[in-house]
Amino acid sequence: MHYLSGNEAAAEGALAAGCRFYAGYPITPSSELMERMAFRLREVRGVFIQMEDEIASISAVIGASWAGAKAMTATSGPGFSLMQESIGYAAFTETPCVIVDVQRAGPCTGQATKVGSGDIMQAKWGSHGDYQVIALSPWSVQEMYDLTLRAFNLSERYRVPVLVMADEAVGHLRESISVGRRAEIWDRKKMKGGSPFGTKEEDGVPPMPAFGEGERLAVTGSTHDAYGFRKTDEPEAHATLVERINEKILRHREAIIETEGYFLEDCEWAIIAYGFTGRTSQFVVKRLREEGMKIGLMRLRTLWPFPEEAVGELGARMRKVIVPEMNRGQVAGEVRRCCPCEVMSIGQTNGEVIRPETIMEVLKRI
Repeated sequence: MHYLSGNEAAAEGALAAGCRFYAGYPITPSSELMERMAFRLREVRGVFIQMEDEIASISAVIGASWAGAKAMTATSGPGFSLMQESIGYAAFTETPCVIVDVQRAGPCTGQATKVGSGDIMQAKWGSHGDYQVIALSPWSVQEMYDLTLRAFNLSERYRVPVLVMADEAVGHLRESISVGRRAEIWDRKKMKGGSPFGTKEEDGVPPMPAFGEGERLAVTGSTHDAYGFRKTDEPEAHATLVERINEKILRHREAIIETEGYFLEDCEWAIIAYGFTGRTSQFVVKRLREEGMKIGLMRLRTLWPFPEEAVGELGARMRKVIVPEMNRGQVAGEVRRCCPCEVMSIGQTNGEVIRPETIMEVLKRI
């Protein structure tokens, strides 16, 4: 057993997954993750670089990934905004990397030391064009470890940026966690002479060589063919590339998406929650069931791709679905899109966690 903060646990999860490169810039409330990586990477012969800003940080991570390393960075709202163009570049060039976003109250500088969950839509739509990322949502220190490790595996498996959408409450929470002696680790596939941006395999994920391995590599953010050569005037080349980088994620939704259910078998009302608010919601559900209310909880461990099927199936059985979150209803909008029943949003943007009394008061009123 280890007693760690969420940020420290995320660092340990990254190291367990094989991360050996970290580039970052300190920003509240994610800085403890960077501090631990600066110390721990020396012990595993990894590389740590403090960059001049978040744009340089994500760019260094992308470069390290193409040099063959498992690489990551961590940030919070303003830094996450600065990274968006490069996240789009990473998605288009199919560069595996992990970004931990420990969310705080925004917009802009906002309340740097306070909690929020306002970056959820930015995680999916922050860069322009049509692309896919994977975004995970931890609710505990244990999951900061587990989901960061899983983020690396998903990133390597599908050659895609993976985002760990934590929040300040989880990042600064301290709990005991269990770390297994062995972890299942996925490494990117390689093929000598293979095409790094095109594949005939069913999974749609090409092999990924590294610079310095004797391969000829061109890694461009412009439209490119299977070998990386620019094809900016060819409509078919662009359509084929964009379709593949989207479908390689969407076709594997069942393997990527994770949700958890609590007391959903007999409920008539349901809460759908994620992150730290999921803990509050679980407490509320247990308390109200003791009072005789038939209510359950679905917790979203994966935010993107959005678990449309699971949410839709639940909504079809419910009288009403309630979505509490520390923003003005970003996930509630996705739930409304999927659910045939009435959906109520409980949004809070005061820099504080949503307390059980807030949710219980709304539920008892309706």
